[in-house]
Amino acid sequence: MKNGSLQLTGPIGVFDSGYGGLTILDKIRTQMPEYDYLYLGDNARTPYGPRSFEVVYEFTLQAVKKLFELGCPLVILACNTASAKALRTIQQTNLPIIDPTRRVLGVIRPTAECIGQLTQSRHVGILATSGTIKSESYLMEIHKLFPDVIVTGEACPMWVPLVENNEYASEGADYFIKKHIHQLLEKDPEIDTIILGCTHYPLLIEKIRQFTPSHIRLVPQGEYVAKSLEDYLKRHPEMDIRCSKGNTCRFLTTESTAKFEESASIFLRMDKMDVESITLG
Repeated sequence: MKNGSLQLTGPIGVFDSGYGGLTILDKIRTQMPEYDYLYLGDNARTPYGPRSFEVVYEFTLQAVKKLFELGCPLVILACNTASAKALRTIQQTNLPIIDPTRRVLGVIRPTAECIGQLTQSRHVGILATSGTIKSESYLMEIHKLFPDVIVTGEACPMWVPLVENNEYASEGADYFIKKHIHQLLEKDPEIDTIILGCTHYPLLIEKIRQFTPSHIRLVPQGEYVAKSLEDYLKRHPEMDIRCSKGNTCRFLTTESTAKFEESASIFLRMDKMDVESITLG
């Protein structure tokens, strides 16, 4: 891109296909409140979980380009499916052409990095969307770092719709939550740590805890991603200086602003949201 892009400062971009990424944004803002943030939810085309690799990559690239256009020097893919299906290609193929000075980071690597310290049995479970499980991204990332850890995945296709339709506290949710935890632990009874490998799942954590044996540790991603981002910016002062610090947060959605505000209120406690509707593609 432009040679002058090094001098520009802008907000940290946070992208998700739906609303779940707001759980990541919330933890990042708690950890690092001084920065400016620009959240983009592709809410009109959610969910990404069942979509093909090609479609997820195309949609994610459109979102990253939009956030770059709006001045973000750094974009976090706060979506496991996008991190699993699109991140590597964007980092290796697109970034060198679009702007080699900007960065796109995902949520799978920071979560994988913490696992070695959390599991005693060295048996770890992943609860995630079909797309994330099929990609085997967690398996690959954890094995790179901790080759001795045995990773078992369980796809939970109904969990995101339960959250997005505000049914996550209902009795109907109990059936699907109990079913997938049971199936995961049937595959490997030695699991002592379960990663909640979807940004929607923290809203289900009380139900998940209810149906999970008490000795098993549950790992929601938000705080690990937030700490990892803080550490990244400390290690890369050249990027930190480009991230503007005005303690602001704006929201973009491909849905209507009214629908976004209504659904986002499930994930975030904010009195007033600065939301704008946009088109991708």
